[in-house]
Amino acid sequence: MALPTLPLAVEEPALLETRDLSLHYGDKAAFTGVSARICTGAITALIGPSGSGKTSFLNCLNRLTDLIPGSRLSGSIRLGSTDVLDRRTDVMMLRRRVGMIFQKPNPFPLSIRRNIEFPLREHGVRDRHELAAKLERCLTDVGLWAEVKDRLDAQAGTLSGGQQQRLCIARALALGPEVLLMDEPCSALDPISSGVVEDLILSLRGQYTTLIVTHNLAQARRIADTAALFWIKSNAGELVEWGPTKRIFEAPCHHLTSAYVNGKKG
Repeated sequence: MALPTLPLAVEEPALLETRDLSLHYGDKAAFTGVSARICTGAITALIGPSGSGKTSFLNCLNRLTDLIPGSRLSGSIRLGSTDVLDRRTDVMMLRRRVGMIFQKPNPFPLSIRRNIEFPLREHGVRDRHELAAKLERCLTDVGLWAEVKDRLDAQAGTLSGGQQQRLCIARALALGPEVLLMDEPCSALDPISSGVVEDLILSLRGQYTTLIVTHNLAQARRIADTAALFWIKSNAGELVEWGPTKRIFEAPCHHLTSAYVNGKKG
């Protein structure tokens, strides 16, 4: 059965837009023909079975796919007025604007302080007062300052898993991004730590445009303004449906969406 043509938009301002975006690794398609508008300041959850292209789609948005030999993108991605796929686009600046948080916390093997200062120094921040102010602000924003302010020179690896993930989010926030990409940021955490990170994501709503890949449908329903279902068809991922989370879960337009959110498929 052919998938329906999808409308491009939830009618709100869009910071990110993809049109007919496809990604191949060599001869294998990761996903094909994804057209979507990502609303400014909103939280968008990408849901669907494993292998349907959700993480690959996320990685395209700040061109992390450039790091994968044999990867090939077609279609278009726009971030505001920037053509993301233009060869002249400054990829380092793009990744400053579009931060990434991975499934498993990955703090640098450095102190808590240097995890925040290192990317700032790489982007030209040298003044120690500015560094100190950004350090405190970013750690405060993720609820870590009170927990670590007396041991900033301790190794980041001594933190709990949940604290490490919040440190990684703080590290991304330090560069002042417009977009946060989160690839299952809670899946490696215990339920309490997961709840803390989830609350943090909610607290950032409106300040950042956030896309989160999650297999936790309850989480998607709790935190997302918009949801998107990816599916596998002919061995490639496709976007089946995209819209307000309430509608996706309560009145989906596509039979696959209905089956997936009701636990009948996936």
